[in-house]
Formats: sequence, C-alpha cells, structure tokens
Amino acid sequence: MNTTLRVDATPCAPALLLRPWGEADIGPLVEAFRDPALRRGARGPMESAEDVRAWLEVQRSGWVTGERLGFAVQEDRPGPGGGALAGSVVIKRGDLGQESAEAGYWTAAHARGRGVAPRALEAVTRWAFESFGADGLECVKLLHQVDNPASCRVAEKARYGFRQILPALPPSFPVPGHLHVRWAGDPA
Repeated sequence: MNTTLRVDATPCAPALLLRPWGEADIGPLVEAFRDPALRRGARGPMESAEDVRAWLEVQRSGWVTGERLGFAVQEDRPGPGGGALAGSVVIKRGDLGQESAEAGYWTAAHARGRGVAPRALEAVTRWAFESFGADGLECVKLLHQVDNPASCRVAEKARYGFRQILPALPPSFPVPGHLHVRWAGDPA
C-alpha cells in the first residue's frame, strides 16, 4: 500500500502532503530530532543516518504488515522550504481486525503552532476509518503524557474526546497520561 493524502490549505496555513517515509527523509529527520523537546518523546535515538535508516525500516515493515501506517507530513507550498518536513502521524493497528487502533504524531520545531498536527491527525483518522471500517475499526485512541498540554490541544482540535487519566507505565510512559478517543460515528 502506497497511500498519499493531501490536506487543503486554510486561510492561515499551507496545504499538507502526507506520504510514506523514504530515504530522502534521512537528513530532515536527523535535523528534526536535534530538537530537545522532540527527543524527550522519542522511543530511541535518531542522531545519525544509521539510526534513521533503522527507524525507516520499521516504518516500511509497518506498511507491509498493516500494523504501523506512518506518514511523513510536509507543508506543500511553493518557494524555499515549501516542501520541508513538518512532522509525522501514524496509525498503529496491532492485530488486524481489531475494533481499535492508536494514533501518534509529532511536529518539527519550525512547524509548531501552525495547525500541522491537528490537520494531519484529522486527515489520517478519517482515512483510517474509511480504509478499515469494513474490517471492524470502530475507534482510534490517542495517548499522551499529562505534562504535554500541546498534545492535549491537538487531540481536542482533531475531535478526540478526553476519556480518562491513565497511570504511569515506566519506562515508556514515565508519568500519568491522558486517553482521548475518536469514534467512527462521531460527526464530521
């Protein structure tokens, strides 16, 4: 599956192009992960081309198995920097046919505060329901740590309703978190 999604421009923000990750993303990913805020939430190092290649292989394998459908998010506008990597959004499905999936995302430092994450998350969530609803997908869950209010705002803007506070689960989730959920039947 080689899926590319486009999110229309708004009066305040350029269009977005969401596409599978590729070799051309190595340099931009190394650059994006120089940001300390992004590194804090990362599951592993992304400091070298070798680190990124290993991560890209996980992304490629995820598309093959259908368990991890990751998209590079880039702003789609003319001019210098117009195609710059702006972030990432992923749908993690686990066992195929499950009624739920999990969404994840991050935004590069230069693109924060411009609506990239909620717009990309909304597009991928809609695509997931359209693509996998017939297979039983009923909801997409989103988890973030309570000390990340920006992620809470992204969830709300992408119409993921807050459900509950989750306990910490070190080492991958060292502090309590929020669970947000978006249901397939939620109004558009």
